[in-house]
Amino acid sequence: MLLNAADYREKARRRLPRGLFEYIDRGTEDEQALTRLRGSLDAVTLRPSVLCGHASRDIGTTLFGKGLPTPLVVAPTALAGLVAHDGELKLARAAAALGIPFCVSTQSVTTIEDIRRAAPDAALWFQLYVWRDRALTADLLKRVRASDCECLVVTADTQMSPNREYNQRNGFGIPFKPTVRNVADMAVHPGWLLGVMLRYVLAGGVPTYGHYPPEFRSAITRASIADAVRLRTDLSWDDVKRLRDEWPGKLIVKGVLSVEDAELAAGVGADGIVVSAHGGRNLDCLPSPASCLPAIAEAVGDSMVVLADSGVRRGTDALKYLAMGAQGVMLGRLPLWGLAAGGEEGARALLSMMLREMDTAMGFLGVENIAALRNPARWSVEAVN
Repeated sequence: MLLNAADYREKARRRLPRGLFEYIDRGTEDEQALTRLRGSLDAVTLRPSVLCGHASRDIGTTLFGKGLPTPLVVAPTALAGLVAHDGELKLARAAAALGIPFCVSTQSVTTIEDIRRAAPDAALWFQLYVWRDRALTADLLKRVRASDCECLVVTADTQMSPNREYNQRNGFGIPFKPTVRNVADMAVHPGWLLGVMLRYVLAGGVPTYGHYPPEFRSAITRASIADAVRLRTDLSWDDVKRLRDEWPGKLIVKGVLSVEDAELAAGVGADGIVVSAHGGRNLDCLPSPASCLPAIAEAVGDSMVVLADSGVRRGTDALKYLAMGAQGVMLGRLPLWGLAAGGEEGARALLSMMLREMDTAMGFLGVENIAALRNPARWSVEAVN
C-alpha cells in the first residue's frame, strides 16, 4: 500500500535500475545541499488559527492571470521518458487530469509536439536550456510556440554539467556507457528492461533527446552530442532580455536565490521566477530556497510571480513555501516516483495524495484558502534537533 511519498520512492527504487534511480534521487558531490533542503523545510513551523468554522478549503490559486485549481506545477525533469515508457506523455496526462501545469524539459525523450498531441487539454510549459547555436535555439522556440505552450521557463543555474560522482560509478550518463555493473543491474530489473527500454528499442531504437534537431539527435548509447547543442556556459541577462523580446508568452527565470537576481529578472521583463536550488543536484554549497524565499517574495512578489521548488516531500512542505511568499510550488522528483511506481495512474495518484495532504493540513491550520495562508504571522523557523 502506497500511503506517502516515501512509499512511492521505495517502489521506484525497487523498479528502476540503480543508475537511473540515483540519477533522479540523489544530489551532487557530498550531497550537503540535499541535507540542507530537508533541514530547512523541517525547521519551518506553521501557526494555526483554531475554531475558524471553515467547512471546506479552496486550494486554488492564480498564476499569470489564470485561475488554477491548485498551486502545484510539475517541474521539468530530463529523461522522464526513461522512467516509464512514454513517461512524458503520461506525466502530462496525469497533471492535466488534476488541472496542474506540466513543464516539458528541453532534455525530454518525447518531443513537445508528441506531448501536445497526447495531452491536448494539458497546460504545457516549456523549460529551455539555451544551446550554443542561437539559431537552433530559435528554431526550437518556434516549435514550442506552435505547440501552444503558455510559459517559457529559462533555467539559469545550469551552465555546465554538475559533479555527480555516483553517476560515474554507476556508469550512468549521456552517452550511456555499458559496463558489467550497469548491464547486470538492468538485467535484475526485468520489469523496467522489458517494459521500458525494450519497447523503445523495438519501436525504433534506443531513446534520444527528442528536441535535438535530427542532425544532432544522439541516442543515449552513442558518441557525445555535437557542440552546437551543448549548454551555453556564458548565458547572461542580455540573453534573457533577448528571449523576452522573442517569446510572446510568459517568461520565467528558474534558479534564483537572491534578491538581487530577482530584481534583475524583473528588470529584463521576466513575468516570474522560481526560487530553486535545482533540487540540490547542481552545486552542493547553495543555500536552501526556504532561507532565501521570504526576502525575495517581499522584494518582487507584488511585481512578478514567485514560484519555489526543491525538497518537497509532503503537502505541508508545499504549504510552507506558499506561506513564506511563493504563489506556486513546482514538484520534480515526486511525480517521477509516482510514474516509476505506477505509470500514469501512479503519477496521478501521487499528485492527488499531495493535494489531500495540503487540504488536511489547511483544515488543521484553520485557513480557508491559499491567500489566507500567505501571511508572515503564519510561519516561523525553529531549531531542529
